[in-house]
Amino acid sequence: MITAADEQVHPPEEEPLWNESWYFDFAAPDGSVGGYVRLGLYPGLGVCWYWAYLCGEGRPLVAVRDHTVGLPAAGSLDVRADGLWSSLTCEKPLEHWTIGLEAFAVAMDDPADAYRGERGDRIAFGLDLEWEGAGPVYEYPGMSRYEQACDVHGEVLVGKERIAFEGPGERDHSWGVRDWWAFPWCWTSGRLDDGTAFHAARPLIEGVTYAPGFVLPPGGGLAGIDGFDVDTDLGADDLPAHASMQLGPLAMTVTPAAHTTMLLEAPDGRVSRFPRSLCRFVERDGRAGVGWTEWLQPPPP
Repeated sequence: MITAADEQVHPPEEEPLWNESWYFDFAAPDGSVGGYVRLGLYPGLGVCWYWAYLCGEGRPLVAVRDHTVGLPAAGSLDVRADGLWSSLTCEKPLEHWTIGLEAFAVAMDDPADAYRGERGDRIAFGLDLEWEGAGPVYEYPGMSRYEQACDVHGEVLVGKERIAFEGPGERDHSWGVRDWWAFPWCWTSGRLDDGTAFHAARPLIEGVTYAPGFVLPPGGGLAGIDGFDVDTDLGADDLPAHASMQLGPLAMTVTPAAHTTMLLEAPDGRVSRFPRSLCRFVERDGRAGVGWTEWLQPPPP
């Protein structure tokens, strides 16, 4: 059972790819803008990975990606690096987190430019956001990982633009070995316009049926799902163009509104592509919503 103590750092194991990560994402209710932050600690490699992304329709991709940040001090999730200051704070365990960010980011007109050297314009990027639980945490069966649907509010700063934000989001905390180059997967979460929150994930491996997830109806209890199937059409640069999902009782079409992208390089030189997309969802009964979907694309075996 997940407890309040699990919100903080866990003792690491010796495996080099053992990591502990905290994800926080947010999406405007109209799908016009969204972003996410991920802090990943890799004690075996002596570094942490820090990601902060913002995207939206008609907007450049704004990216902060640094895989050489020093590990935070014991008992802290604050990180400092050249052009980067960030603080992740648990205000109330299992209920309330805040994130502060001041950084210089790269703004790219084409999200696929992140696959081609991340060349773009240097821009100031800041976050002052709060994630408050919209329901209980969902614990993955048999894994040290949990998710929570959240309500997000605060401010986003991009260059001279100040965006007052209020909308749905998700947070994720996990610890254990994560191999970004072993197999493909799909992860998704969102909120429909009637207030229904949902989440699911699964390895995209033939014969593997492990697919944790939940549906949280408005005013109802969190219920685990009985399966997650996804069928994706890819466009240029293998960016997802459209998908259909059967997520427990929900049957949805998924249309990416904007993409975030990155290349992930393994110590042995293998490279995975990682599109994570701000999406619009439409359920077969007409309900619509917004959220995020990621498709890990590792190198061929």
